[in-house]
Amino acid sequence: MDAFLDYSMTVSKAVLILLSVCILIRCIRSMLSERYESEVWAYIRLGREMLPVNHWENIIGRSHSADVRLDRPGVGRVHAVLKRSDRGIWTIYDVFSKGGVWVNGTKVGSRGINLETGDVINLAGTCVRFQDITTEKREKLESARTSAGKRVSPFMTLFELMVFQLFLLLQHAVSAHANHLPNIVLGFVLLIILEWTCYNAMRLMSRSGFEAETLAFYLTTLGMSVTASSTPEDIYKQILLTIAAVLLFLLCGAWLRNLRRTALMRDPVAVLALLLLAVNVLASDVVFGARNWLEIGGYSFQPSEMVKVAYIYVGASTLDRLYRKRNLFGFIAFSAVCVIALALIGDFGTALVFFVSFLIISFMRSGSIATVFLAVTGAGLAGVLAVSVKPYIAQRFASWGHVWEDVYGAGFQQTRAMSAAASGGLFGKGAGSGWLKDIFAANTDMVFAVICEEQGLIIGVCMVLAVLTLAFFAVRSARHGRSAYYSIAACAAMSMLMVQMGLNVFGSLDILPFTGVTFPFVSRGGSSLLSCWMLLAFVKGADTRRDASFVVRPVRTIEEYHVGYDAEADDYDYDNDGTEEDEP
Repeated sequence: MDAFLDYSMTVSKAVLILLSVCILIRCIRSMLSERYESEVWAYIRLGREMLPVNHWENIIGRSHSADVRLDRPGVGRVHAVLKRSDRGIWTIYDVFSKGGVWVNGTKVGSRGINLETGDVINLAGTCVRFQDITTEKREKLESARTSAGKRVSPFMTLFELMVFQLFLLLQHAVSAHANHLPNIVLGFVLLIILEWTCYNAMRLMSRSGFEAETLAFYLTTLGMSVTASSTPEDIYKQILLTIAAVLLFLLCGAWLRNLRRTALMRDPVAVLALLLLAVNVLASDVVFGARNWLEIGGYSFQPSEMVKVAYIYVGASTLDRLYRKRNLFGFIAFSAVCVIALALIGDFGTALVFFVSFLIISFMRSGSIATVFLAVTGAGLAGVLAVSVKPYIAQRFASWGHVWEDVYGAGFQQTRAMSAAASGGLFGKGAGSGWLKDIFAANTDMVFAVICEEQGLIIGVCMVLAVLTLAFFAVRSARHGRSAYYSIAACAAMSMLMVQMGLNVFGSLDILPFTGVTFPFVSRGGSSLLSCWMLLAFVKGADTRRDASFVVRPVRTIEEYHVGYDAEADDYDYDNDGTEEDEP
């Protein structure tokens, strides 16, 4: 019997590694290697040349980075902003250009001028025509784009994930105590039902892109395994939190479909985030030098995890007017208050996560290296102050790189994490067969080492590559994003998850100071899991591949909100004279 169990464990290890690699390769092929065609929303006509307008917020200028590039004398590097509302109204703004902007002979002021098909735009002597396109034309262009998941079937990828989960459950069946086994089985079964329900819901919405969700479920499965190994009595709680997280992911995506509503709610969301941090500062108890948690009805809750979502929401939604710097200054003030609150509660790791996200948002919004340099300088001074005021932070920096000198003191957790990760080798000991899970905070702050011990270094690397794949996908999608809101929010959200992952992995291995930050989707903890799935909604928002994201409103649905739109106009009547012939 023991020989059979050993054989089963050996086979399951090989299958888990093979499936992990296959799932990762399939998602990478579908997300990063397929052709990515931009959407077309209008045209700018310059002579006989038709310049496509691919976004809802576009910089017009001479710069190579401009969305609509006009390399003509007198046109500034950043001359004007062309913006489309989600109701289909186009507006042009002058970005303090030297040569000015006119529409049909009327100078564009601070409030901008709405555009109609055939309007002549004069940019410092360079005249162009604006051409909106009809619903039928846009649907024709949309039908020519490649559907998401065409080359790599999302159904088969999800099926491979289900097989992965069943073999992982097999390992737990071998190692788990008989009293806990029914709970573990039920937890994995419910997780499988949840992911297939989510997949079928997307199919009912005619959405074929499911790669990001598959990677998130893969990471969440590893997190479920960690819970089953370390605290099997909490498996019910973990699956309920997972269901809640997926529901919040769907709700956030549905909410983000309406950008006008999203922008209007930024101030209430900012106020709610600051109130959460205020309650955290005033009402939380000190635990190991930090006050991260609130106790509500016997359940612990980490407000800073929800503030992460609010921070991305507020930071990206200040883009209602790209040319207004006052919105950027307001975001800087909001960021400063958040970081100060995190410093007061002693959450150094989360403060660092917020700071990196601030750099991403501020640079993408302003394009100014000077702004980023000033922010880095200020953060450096704040870091010196934090180390001098918070002794336990200074102690963590002092033990960085010297953990083996004090294996029973400051280096207790990291030395155990490195030893356990090394003992797992390439293939691991099997789910539930490790000993690191019994060390304090191993299933949260050192979860990478737990996975390496039980599942091996190969799956540990696959876990890291899954997050990296989502990050590269967000950056790639940002270049083609429908709205700057989606692009900036996706990159900022993934910067948060990337920094979390880096601090967790490198902190556990003593490559970076140990900050106690969770690994996205994997670390045990409801607050972290909820925020990670909600941040994934921002990543989905930037995915404008055909039929890919439920966050992106389909073309026909968008036109239902279009105001002042003539659906019967000739698609090719660029001169607006009732004929298809262009003026010479």
